[in-house]
Amino acid sequence: MIRFIHLADVHLGAVPDRGCPWSHGREEEIWETFRRVIASISRDPVDLLFIAGDLFHRQPLLRELKEVNYLFSTIPETKVFLMAGNHDYIKQDSFYRNFQWEPNVTFFREETRSFVKIPELNTYVYGMSYHRQEIREALYDNWKPEDEAGFHVLLAHGGDENHIPIDVKRLSAAGFTYLALGHIHKPQAVLRGRAVYPGALEPIDRNDLGRHGYIEGGYDQGKMRLKFIPFAGRSYQNLVLALNENSTQYSTEEMLKSEILRRGGKNIYRVILQGSRAPEFVPLTERFKRLGNIVEVLDESAPAYDLEELYRRYSGTLIGDYIGYFRGRKISVVEEKALYHGLQALLETSILNR
Repeated sequence: MIRFIHLADVHLGAVPDRGCPWSHGREEEIWETFRRVIASISRDPVDLLFIAGDLFHRQPLLRELKEVNYLFSTIPETKVFLMAGNHDYIKQDSFYRNFQWEPNVTFFREETRSFVKIPELNTYVYGMSYHRQEIREALYDNWKPEDEAGFHVLLAHGGDENHIPIDVKRLSAAGFTYLALGHIHKPQAVLRGRAVYPGALEPIDRNDLGRHGYIEGGYDQGKMRLKFIPFAGRSYQNLVLALNENSTQYSTEEMLKSEILRRGGKNIYRVILQGSRAPEFVPLTERFKRLGNIVEVLDESAPAYDLEELYRRYSGTLIGDYIGYFRGRKISVVEEKALYHGLQALLETSILNR
């Protein structure tokens, strides 16, 4: 059996959530997770390691290439294949151009199809690198594997209109055994058992929700085995808090602390407030950010006003006219927010002027 690991979008050098208290630690954390992957291969060697683009978040520094190359030297039994993606694309003065990799490393340097044959594994690996930040041509779609029996792997980065559109069914039908894809940060199988995005190794921004890691695979006599391995140190999560008419600032903070404790303090949260709350309770969202790694707070809750009762009570007044303007209309979320914020301001002004 041929054993391999497929990862992509490591984004070494990225500083997620820049300006947040935890952002500097996250930069080093991305490096450490990559080191942990290499260390796991050192302990339990695989035949092949595929890195499908964006190993770096931007142009790599020479010292960074040396660091990565040293790590590859610690897994000499594993043949490493990598390419530059749209983030670390090869500029004219890129250190990628003349860097000398370890003997077990193949870097697909050109922006044209090339391949490497591994006779002892009866394996062919195909790839190329980005020399531009955007490539709108479907460069891969006319590629075909060599007309030889074996394990044919295409290393491909892209999949949207600005970054090499990819027709995975066409490539699979052309004879490629496995499409080791990169660029999409969410793990997903585009063609079951044949074309897979492992997702970003570590989540890079607040939209990279859920688990992150890499693909562990095996190929034996035409049969493919693929398994997603969660490996990231933390995750971005949406944390929904359901408010009610008894909710207060303090009780909501306690509920939030309890939920963070249950889910894990290292994770990074987007807090979403929902439900109906007492009209006099207006959540102080900035205070929630002190309670953990909270990158954003969205208040989707609404005050529990009885609009029909208020309309009757304040008929003929400014408040009644204001409610009447919205009454009976299908309103958007933004208009609903405006209704409740405006109504609260009018009611508070009415009370103060009594």
